[in-house]
Amino acid sequence: MKASSARVRWACLITPVLLGLVDALLVHGRDVGPGMAAGLVAAVVLAARRRRPTVVFLATLPGLYLGYVWFAPLIALYTVASTRRGHWRLAVAGVLFAVAHFVPYPVAELAAHSPRETALAVIDTCGAVAVPLALGLLARTRAELVAGLAALQSSRAAERQLLAEQVAAGERARLAREMHDVVAHQVGLISMQAGALELTTDDPQAQERARTIRELSARTLDELRHMVGVLRGTDGGRARPGPRPRLEDVSRMIGQSGLDVAYRNEIPEDTRLSTGVERAAYRTVQEALTNARRYAPAARVHVVLALEGDGRTLRIEVRNGPSAPGEVPPCGSGGGHGLVGLKERAHDVGGTLEARPTSDCGFLVSALLPVG
Repeated sequence: MKASSARVRWACLITPVLLGLVDALLVHGRDVGPGMAAGLVAAVVLAARRRRPTVVFLATLPGLYLGYVWFAPLIALYTVASTRRGHWRLAVAGVLFAVAHFVPYPVAELAAHSPRETALAVIDTCGAVAVPLALGLLARTRAELVAGLAALQSSRAAERQLLAEQVAAGERARLAREMHDVVAHQVGLISMQAGALELTTDDPQAQERARTIRELSARTLDELRHMVGVLRGTDGGRARPGPRPRLEDVSRMIGQSGLDVAYRNEIPEDTRLSTGVERAAYRTVQEALTNARRYAPAARVHVVLALEGDGRTLRIEVRNGPSAPGEVPPCGSGGGHGLVGLKERAHDVGGTLEARPTSDCGFLVSALLPVG
């Protein structure tokens, strides 16, 4: 496509020059003189007609007056009309063209013309001036209409985008209301019931579990409040940042999961990870443990964090075996949105994620994330 456009530009540049040269050679043949020189100069300067249309037009007038060439002055006058604004400029160019076309060389031959020949010459001159001016004005008007249409389409596209943003903002506000009214209420009740259980029971193990539930509920409410603020878009970027999960929080999350987990962290302590990568890694382990609890209760889970590729890639692997015989999943089947969200998180930080069943009827979630 670029090569084709370049050929078209070169053709538009060279073709007028060639027409002017052929015109000068046909008019003068082998008669080398001022007329031939003026005609050749008029043809050659057409190469710069787009950059300096007025100067090129003035340079072609001697060729019209001395050499009786037509193509170069007509093309130059058309270029002035199609690229330059201002009626006075076009009027001056038209008058100069008419004078150079009407007055013969030498000027003494003008007195020898009869009135009829003079009238015909005036009519011919007017036609010669009007045609390139009209075509040039038409081309410029068309270009302005095309530019106006493009601007109108761009304005409509911006208007559609603004409308879509307004609709999205309204939808985010609705989702924020639903999340706050439903989820926050339910999580608050869970936290309250867990606190009551912790105070009323005498079983130390039950108290520990109730304390864990209350802490998880409080943390969930903090994250929920942050997400509601983001969805509403009312904080102006000044709201307190939400909890930032880090890799060192993975071990605590595993301890609170209530699953039989074998955890191995092979990442050196001095490894620096970006915030997005740490968040994606934490959420990957969190979602994988949630799925293991949902679909394979009482199954043993293996969690591995390691570096690969000379320390440039973080590997996250969560593998669970089949559910223990007789165990019934505590939750219904999900919609698969969790794994989709994990793949989107990995893609956002430049990584990949794989989720598939294993040969022993278990499940594997494996992610590769760039360290930088």
